[in-house]
Amino acid sequence: MISIVVPLHNEERSVALLYAELQSALEPLGQEWETVFVDDGSSDGSFGELTRLHAAHEKVRVVRFRRNFGKAAALATGFDRALGETIVTIDADLQDDPAEIPRLLVKLDEGFDLVSGWKTRRRDPLRRRVLSRIFNWVTGRVSGLRLHDLNCGLKAYRAEVVHGMRLYGELHRFIPVLAHYRGFRIAELPVNHRPREHGRSRYGVERYIRGFLDLLTVSFIGRYRHRPLHLFGGLGLVLGAIGVVILAYLTVVKALGHAIGERPLLTLGVLLVVVGLQFFSLGLISEMLTSQHEESGAGREQAELHIDEILS
Repeated sequence: MISIVVPLHNEERSVALLYAELQSALEPLGQEWETVFVDDGSSDGSFGELTRLHAAHEKVRVVRFRRNFGKAAALATGFDRALGETIVTIDADLQDDPAEIPRLLVKLDEGFDLVSGWKTRRRDPLRRRVLSRIFNWVTGRVSGLRLHDLNCGLKAYRAEVVHGMRLYGELHRFIPVLAHYRGFRIAELPVNHRPREHGRSRYGVERYIRGFLDLLTVSFIGRYRHRPLHLFGGLGLVLGAIGVVILAYLTVVKALGHAIGERPLLTLGVLLVVVGLQFFSLGLISEMLTSQHEESGAGREQAELHIDEILS
């Protein structure tokens, strides 16, 4: 089965049109499919439209939030409710073209676990395109996963990629990065992007700022979750080493007969050594907590998620 997960907020005029396009794209495939709409606390008539769709089509399932919790929560809920072995996400604003879904599925069948759309000709205002390009470039540099368009809502996944993935804040932007850190195979495919005809965009500069902060969270979880000493210990050693060099220099100066008691460099050297020791101690404590977590059995359960294939 193919599950189409559609997060939406105030898209009353788009949902029926989107479902009609999904039907046109998916019916020729001859596969069983469903659509999971997640209404993220809409204040317009979106839920009424979804109710009518649900009554008219057995392939439509609807989840409604009490209030607006954000796209990450909507996607996480949609993933939990999806029954398909393959999951496709698409935004409800009709800018993503449902006709591209079969191409994503074909790419997925080539052996990839996640296929992300790439809006090569993006039909958005210039400011949003520039901010998105900067965001994608920085994310690629920090995470090591070089994709042109992390923000594209049109993606196809094998179900095991997203099941068990915790999404909150703006982490939905980094699903490919989280999947990459877990060892899944990622691909990117150019897709058609259309101008917005209904509703309005809710993305502003503040969302990109929050996204950069979440990028730091994702990078820490992906790279240092199971080896925190490499981060905190490494930073502590660097700071401590700089402090030791400063104090050694001041020791030589003192030996030559110069006063160093009122020099700011002395305070800096002592501070760097102390902070370095604190970071290193924090790394050791984090490493012990991680080791205890692994030995408790939770780590072994998590390791099962990383296994791709077993030959026996």
